[in-house]
Parts: sequence; C-alpha cells; structure tokens
Amino acid sequence: MIPDTPEDPIKGLCMWLSQIKIYMNAFEALGLNESLVNAVTDLGFETPSEIQQKAIPVLLSGTTDFIGLAQTGTGKTAAFGLPLLQLIEPGERHAQALIVCPTRELCLQITNDLEKFKKYSKNIFTEAVYGGASIMMQIRNLKKGVHIVVATPGRLIDLIERKAIDLQKVKYVVLDEADEMLNMGFRDDIDFVLKNTVNRESTWLFSATMPPEVRAISKNYMQTPKEVTVGKKNSGNANIDHQFFVVGQQNRFEALKRLIDFNPGMYGIIFTRTKIDAQEISERLAKAGYEIEALHGDLTQQQRDKVMGRFRTKSLQLLIATDVAARGIDVDGVTHVINYELPDDMEVYTHRSGRTGRAGKTGICLSICHSRETFKIKSLERMINAQFHKVDVPSGKEVCRKQFFHFMDKLMQADVSSGEYETYLPDLMEKFADVSKEEVLQRVAALEFNHFLKYYENAEDLNRNDGRGERRPQFDRADNRSGERRERSSFNRRDNGYTRLFVNLGTKDGFYKASFLQFILDESNLKKEVLGKIDMREMNSWVEIDSAEAGRMIKSIDGKQYNNRIVRMNEADGGFKRPTDEGRKRTFAPQREQRKSFR
Repeated sequence: MIPDTPEDPIKGLCMWLSQIKIYMNAFEALGLNESLVNAVTDLGFETPSEIQQKAIPVLLSGTTDFIGLAQTGTGKTAAFGLPLLQLIEPGERHAQALIVCPTRELCLQITNDLEKFKKYSKNIFTEAVYGGASIMMQIRNLKKGVHIVVATPGRLIDLIERKAIDLQKVKYVVLDEADEMLNMGFRDDIDFVLKNTVNRESTWLFSATMPPEVRAISKNYMQTPKEVTVGKKNSGNANIDHQFFVVGQQNRFEALKRLIDFNPGMYGIIFTRTKIDAQEISERLAKAGYEIEALHGDLTQQQRDKVMGRFRTKSLQLLIATDVAARGIDVDGVTHVINYELPDDMEVYTHRSGRTGRAGKTGICLSICHSRETFKIKSLERMINAQFHKVDVPSGKEVCRKQFFHFMDKLMQADVSSGEYETYLPDLMEKFADVSKEEVLQRVAALEFNHFLKYYENAEDLNRNDGRGERRPQFDRADNRSGERRERSSFNRRDNGYTRLFVNLGTKDGFYKASFLQFILDESNLKKEVLGKIDMREMNSWVEIDSAEAGRMIKSIDGKQYNNRIVRMNEADGGFKRPTDEGRKRTFAPQREQRKSFR
C-alpha cells in the first residue's frame, strides 16, 4: 500500500520510492543475495510465505539449530533451500549439506526446486539419491563432487556403508517431513545419520506435526534450537474445507463414484489404506471411463514416475494412492482430497489433507465414513482445530443436474475464434432449419448425458444417520461408564447387518492390519466391502462382517492352521466365546495329535 503523499513533494517521492523498493525486494530484505533473489523473482514469487519470513533470517547464520512447524504447501522447501544455497562454498567440492526426506517423490521434488533456485548461482552441484534408481550411477555422480545431497534414508545408509559419501564433512543437516519419516519407521536411520555427522554446524528440522518422537530427536541432537510455528501445532491448513459423509460400509465405492461425478472439475487424490484397495478401485473406475491410475508400493520407479508425470500434466483427473506411496507428493492445483477410509493414525489425516489448499489456494477434503467412525471426526476436529461439515451424499438427480450445467458452462465458454467455423455455418443452418433451438439443446443434452441419466435413474439414497437404528457414539465416555458398557454390548451383537467375529490371531502372530486383512480375505475368498471395523490386539482380534457372510467366513477360517496353530473363529459375545464340548474336541484334539507327533 503506497502511503498518502505529504505536502513536501520531494519527501513524498522518496517515501513512495522506498515503499516500491521494499515491495520489489521482499526476499532481499530477508538477507538473501542478489542471484537467489533474481532466481526467485523469475519463478514469479513476490512475497515470502510466513514460514520463509521466519526461517530464512535465522538459517542464514548457519550456526543455529532450527525447528520449523508448518503444514505442507507453505513453502518449506524454499525456507531451507534458499539459505542452504547461500551458505554453500562452491570451491569445496564435497558434500557440505545433507537433506533427508521420506520418499523418492519428495527427494526429486526438492532437488528440482534447488535447481531452479540456483539458476544464477554458479558452480553449486546437487544430487538426488533414492531407492529404485541405479546406485552405481549415483555413486559416480557423488564422486564427481557435489555440494548438496538430497536423500531418502534407506539409500543414504546404503551409500554410507559403501563409503560413497563422507558424513564427516557435512556442515548442515536438514530433516524434511520428519514426522512422516518416523511414521514410516526410519527412526534408527535418522539416529545413525545424526550420530555420524559429528562436524555439522547446525541441524534444521521441518515437520507438519510435533509428536513425541520428533521432540525426542530435537532433545537428543539439537542445541537450544530456535523453534518457529506457523499456525498452531498439529493444526490443519485454514484454506481447506473439511467435509464428511456417513454411508454404509457396502456403499463406500458407490459414494466415492457419486462424489467424483458431483464434482466434474475435480483434480484430486484419493487415499486408501492398502495397495490392494488402491489397485482394485483404480481398475473399477478406469473401466467406468474415469482418467485415473494407482500409485502404490508394488510399482517400479519407472512406473511411478510415469504415473506422476501424467498426473502433473493433468492427463489424469484422479490419482489413487496409499499413504506411504503418496508421501512427499507436491502437485500444484489439486482441488480435492478424498479419504476412501479415514486413516488409523489420526496425524496421517493432516498429511493427506495437506495435498490440497497449497500455496495460499483453497481446497476441499472429503472423507467417506461409516457411522461407527464418526467419533474419529470429533478427534480430528480437536487435533487440527478445524470444523468438519457433515454433508449428504448427493442424490442421482443432483449429480445429473450438476453435470448438465457444468457441460453447458463449458459449451458457452468454448473458443470459436480460431477455427474456420464460418464456412460450415450455411450447411449447419440448412441442416437445422426445421429444428427449434429447444430441440437442439435437448439433443445435445441427450448425447452428453444419456449414460448419466440411465445410471442414476433409480439411484438409492446412500446416506446413513442415527434415525436408522445406528448407535450414537458417546464422545465423553469418562462421564458415562454405564453408557460405555451398553455401547460395547450392543456393538458386539448383530447391529445393522453386521456381526462381530472373534479370532485367536493377533499382532504376536506377525500380523499388522493390512496383512491380517489380506489373510482373512484370501482364506474366505470374500470382498473387502463386506467387512467393517477390525480391532487387533496382541493375542486375538475382532472382525466386523456383513451378517449374511459371517457364516461363510467362519466356515472358511475356523479350524485352519497358521504357523502350526489351530485358528479359532466364532461369533463374539462380549469377548471370547467358550467352545462347547463338541467344539472343544474339534478345536483342541488336533493340538494333542501335534504334541504326540513331536514326541
């Protein structure tokens, strides 16, 4: 804002010029050199983001440990990348800075950003090292001499063991997306790196959330760090509208399809818990004509790069991914994030939703929930300090209406200035001489929307609510212990078409949720849509299943052997259901036979 000009015209001109200078050199005012400012200006950045304003002046000292807490999409890469480039001494051809990040996608993204930032900075070399690419090629590039190494933890450890990188000369260590690296199980790798970079002058840690594990790293390896928080700790992006839809478990896919159809301009990412779900849903939507591909751990690096390339160029409308595969994805313009299921770890929600609403833009995060998951919504509201809006899944007629007007808007906005359409007008006028404008519009609509109208002609209402016999979750159980017991009791019984099954397998058998889910589905040959909540403990687990399929699952699994142990599965009735005499003979007799055989 240019100030009012004072009475003295010379003084007014000086004030005006000073304001223009401050505006034009907002990044220079932070202490960045001319070459970096020019590179940032070429990228179209005019005003630093909040995290950049707070971090860059501190990091330019090079000797201060730093913790930056900010959501994804707030400009964290520039916040540490620009100071890092200014601190590098080009004449020393060895690794002076090490940036560690959770995934190869983020590794490549950071490297690409650094390449843009050092456009006018001569003789500064960077190298991205990550799994899935040739390690020998990466070693050759490192031996040529690089100043900044951007690495994923696994490949970095491989290079250290091969003595291809010398950590003794590293001055600056950056841990980007630290909370995600810990969630992925890289704690030992991070400890190893920090213990062996003994000559580092500073450590910079950037994270979206601050769980105890991240705090422990700061206490163990950082000296009186400067901590900067943009927004509230563990909070979500204020530019994101959080919405949730309550549907029956068997209607999740149909709800997903309907939400996609109701948002025809969507450019989004769908999150699933497992790679099986990601692949299966991708195939079903692709068969229905949607531009979608899956991103998961079974893809090779070349396949992942191809999928991400298509998504970035918007050749794909939708990307469906698991949490691990999607970590570090930074794509501009994502309008929607859809949670096909809410994550088990609530902090993962922050990373999922952070894929949209980036760089000051607005975004929408949609979550498809079962009625027994609504308690998670309350927890999320408290955790990210944001309100979630319960919205009804649109009806079939509403979907058709939305698609129709979207098409009409595109029709009216079509550019007809570049083609030689005038040459065809006489023939068109003659062809449609006896057809009214209303009939032309009807025929256009029929061609475009006939499949939508047929598909949604008798579409059912997918919404669930408490008025249909669903139990109301009690959010303050400490104030109502008897309510908790009643809730648990009704939860164990048949409730709205679901039966709860007990099975004597748990985490002690080497299972985690995804592998356990795969096991019971493979053994029973059932689809995931028939399952509800899975509650795993150390020694046993409980599984919700559509009551119509409960008998089939019990018959398929009960009595089977797993790791030389008899598997028991039966209907739960407030916990473990004692077997009858007949069941006891069937369940335990084989075990006695096994013991005899071992003698």
